[in-house]
Amino acid sequence: MPKFSVIIVAYGLEAPANRALLQAAVRSLAGQSERDFEVLLVDNSETAGGLEALDLAGLPAVTVLPYGGNHGFAKGNNLAAAEARGEWVVLLNPDAVAERDWLAEIGAGIDRHPAAAMFASLQVSLDDPERLDGVGDAYFGLGFAWRGGFGRPVSEVPGEGACFSPCGAGAVYRRDAFQAAGGFDEAFFCFGEDTDLAYRLRLRGAYCVFLPGACIRHAGGGVSGRASAFSVTHGARNRIWGFVKATPPMLFWLTLPGHVGFTLLVLARGVMTGRFVPTLAGIWKGLAGVGPMIAQRRTLQAARTATSGDLAAAMAWNPLRLLQRKGDVRRLQ
Repeated sequence: MPKFSVIIVAYGLEAPANRALLQAAVRSLAGQSERDFEVLLVDNSETAGGLEALDLAGLPAVTVLPYGGNHGFAKGNNLAAAEARGEWVVLLNPDAVAERDWLAEIGAGIDRHPAAAMFASLQVSLDDPERLDGVGDAYFGLGFAWRGGFGRPVSEVPGEGACFSPCGAGAVYRRDAFQAAGGFDEAFFCFGEDTDLAYRLRLRGAYCVFLPGACIRHAGGGVSGRASAFSVTHGARNRIWGFVKATPPMLFWLTLPGHVGFTLLVLARGVMTGRFVPTLAGIWKGLAGVGPMIAQRRTLQAARTATSGDLAAAMAWNPLRLLQRKGDVRRLQ
């Protein structure tokens, strides 16, 4: 049984640029100093056969899962995780390149923090090495997640510490914890499913560690398009679903007015940024589809072991951190 099962969900392979990004991701895995891993490649493209020309030389073990059709990031990873044999499930976006010691650094982090169920990678912009792509995901207490440090200078990389959630571009989960939590919520399709999973794991008492030595270089929106109408709509919808589903009762009722108010501010800002229509569409879809989330909420809250105080302490409460995209990594207790 390998230590790591690295999953890449490939999409849009009809485009040569996307195939080139995927090949670079695979090549970076083939050059890893840590060799105790397998790779699971999911073909999530509309047209089958996009993986046929991929050079897989140098990988210690690889399984190609040609499901065909776009299942979304959430279901694509769940399908692969069901086939995984490793102790740890490691995600790598198809538009990301891993540094040579990425898996070795993750392994060292696991040794230092054996009780952690999640780890977040350091993400540096693939296009601008002086800019961060992320230092773990943060969660504002009113129900708004953000990629900590996105777009900020690399000089702001924090030390090793606790963050709310790993970003799905380079996330690490203990496989048994991932499966026990039900994996990603496939209704989310993509965007925000990583924070939602981390929140559900936190309800069970889990926590996440940011590893600054475990570095990937991420194009960020290289396949789906950053701030596209698709991503804005799904982000707005999934934000509502995640907040309703996972927030414990006391926190929910205390923060609901703020969540509504902040949502209206985001909608108003959409007028200036040209994102009003997709944001409104996402809010509408979120409210229209909230019923199943309320049903899930009952089950999640009944099984919760973490207190409202534990969860509130893991969140950010200064809105300036969110607005400035600052990282939120804390010293481990």
